[in-house]
Amino acid sequence: MVEQAREGRARAVARLISLVEDASPALREVMAALAPHAGNAYVVGMTGSPGVGKSTSTSALVSAYRALGKRVGVLAVDPSSPFSGGALLGDRVRMQDHATDPEVFIRSMASRGHLGGLAWATPQALRVLDAAGCDVILVETVGVGQSEVEVASAADTTVVLVAPGMGDGIQAAKAGILEIGDVYVVNKADRDGARTTARELGHMLALGPSRGPEEWRPPIVSTVASRGEGMDEVVEALEKHRAWMAGNGTLEHRRRQRVRAEVEAIALAALRERMGGLAAGRTSDALADRVLAGALDPYAAADELIAGLAGG
Repeated sequence: MVEQAREGRARAVARLISLVEDASPALREVMAALAPHAGNAYVVGMTGSPGVGKSTSTSALVSAYRALGKRVGVLAVDPSSPFSGGALLGDRVRMQDHATDPEVFIRSMASRGHLGGLAWATPQALRVLDAAGCDVILVETVGVGQSEVEVASAADTTVVLVAPGMGDGIQAAKAGILEIGDVYVVNKADRDGARTTARELGHMLALGPSRGPEEWRPPIVSTVASRGEGMDEVVEALEKHRAWMAGNGTLEHRRRQRVRAEVEAIALAALRERMGGLAAGRTSDALADRVLAGALDPYAAADELIAGLAGG
């Protein structure tokens, strides 16, 4: 499957991502086979509140990159229902223009209750698309609020989309999600209030930390994604940011941080499994009883639990 994915076969790429989502026992072997081929794709995060046009903008950006001859991958994360556990996975409906393009791979993923705007399997799915030869990977988050900013740690460049009528200047200034953007896009710029929104964004950036002449100053680009207007300017801003990062080591630093977080998440998942095994063996219950009886304090109990993990 890895060899077929390297050849650009969509079915093989889809099956590999399914192995990632299902936490297949073969995942270690798959990741080992992919490792020599990853590390080349430019990852762009697309985030913003519900209704700003993330899917439409992502589709328009795919068209802009395809016009440059780039192979493009898209990971579109949709929210899972907290009641049924299901997800609509409807973002692809807005990307049907690319359904028959063999140089575009679009995958919808359910968040499965994972917070932060992404799915837990996103880092490994990015690795699959990277190894499959994608030049650019666009990661579209769920409709996020003020604190779901995980995409910033998963992408090389983060694009924050806003739209007229999505909140006043105070809302823009306090929204945590607006502190992670490398490029800001005011979509639906043909609507009333678009210039005001762009001006308020500019004021918010001016109120932020002062930047030296060598530091990146996030641009604000106006678009009408439904008509493809302004997307060339977005690509230009993205490429400028990529060149800036490559020139001063920021790109390498961000990618190192991303891989470190991925490794730590895998290690923590393994530790949780081992802790589950200890709980099944009544170790946790015994420690809890001793803490409850006052024979042991919680920190000492935690030390014993960790020692049990190390000894196991």
